[in-house]
Amino acid sequence: MEFYKEIYIDGRLISEKGKTFIIAEAGVNHGGDVELAKKLVDIAAEAQVDAVKFQAFRTDKLILNTVKKADYQIQNTKNEDSQASMLRKLELNLDAYIELKSYCESKGILFLITPFDEESLKELESIDIPAYKIASTDTTNLLFLKKIAQTNKPVFLSTGMCDIEEVDKAVKIFKEINLKLILLQCTANYPISDNEADLLVLNQYKERYGCLLGYSDHSVGLGAAIYSLPLGAKVVEKHFTIDKSANGPDHSASLSPSELKSFVKEIRRCEQFLSNSMKRITPGEISNKKSLQKSLVASKEIIQGEVFSTTNIVAKRAGGNGVSAIHGLDYIGKIAKKNYLTDELID
Repeated sequence: MEFYKEIYIDGRLISEKGKTFIIAEAGVNHGGDVELAKKLVDIAAEAQVDAVKFQAFRTDKLILNTVKKADYQIQNTKNEDSQASMLRKLELNLDAYIELKSYCESKGILFLITPFDEESLKELESIDIPAYKIASTDTTNLLFLKKIAQTNKPVFLSTGMCDIEEVDKAVKIFKEINLKLILLQCTANYPISDNEADLLVLNQYKERYGCLLGYSDHSVGLGAAIYSLPLGAKVVEKHFTIDKSANGPDHSASLSPSELKSFVKEIRRCEQFLSNSMKRITPGEISNKKSLQKSLVASKEIIQGEVFSTTNIVAKRAGGNGVSAIHGLDYIGKIAKKNYLTDELID
């Protein structure tokens, strides 16, 4: 069985030949405020992304109270409270998910969400989420991956903090249960250094797994995601926020509203750069070809019966008239059937 190469999510197609599916990652940049979350939806919709994504977790089901923050979380929040203390302030409840899902529908944008624990997954299943994004923190959580795979819904799976053997095990779960997998290369730091983007891993994934691919981008600014398109990424994900200076774990590594718009425009521009894989003469080149490419002319007077050679024929621009220089080698050694003046077109 092969992974699907065409996956529909609430009527939106993701395929190798389709346009890039852009996910704006709101994450927890709402600070636990539903109204602020709606403003993030507005920003994402205005930027014309395909989906806006949030995070679903119950702190007590996700983490032990004694676990310290990750280094980037300490740096970005400017305090050393526990992860649990930080996350409790960022939780949304089931009613908030329902409200946000409905609000996204009213804005014509897809509502996506990442479940971080089994209780959250059960809640999301009760409101018919069309697809799931799985964060890198759970790529090695095979018990949880199996439960998600068993929903038989499309899954975006990030692979940060994993080596290739760990990715193998995660992909195997879906290969056996759910073929609607989109595998995302990711480096899980906020932000990453440019040399940590590892975009060429997409080539390894393509050869190894044969599934649809994407890139979850934590690089600075517009960043690495745009460059993932020529490598086969059909999904890109990028964090965004209302205020990059706000207090929280992800704000400083997120795009501003104006940057999100620029990000989408550059992705769509890159798609135009990559729109054709067969060598051709473009519409814009047709008139230039006539003006700039060369035709065969006599480099000096040629007498009927004389043999054409590199000493008596040459190629010059002729406004698209005459015989194209592409045929020059074919004329060498043939007999002139008439007289030619210098610079006269060879026919």
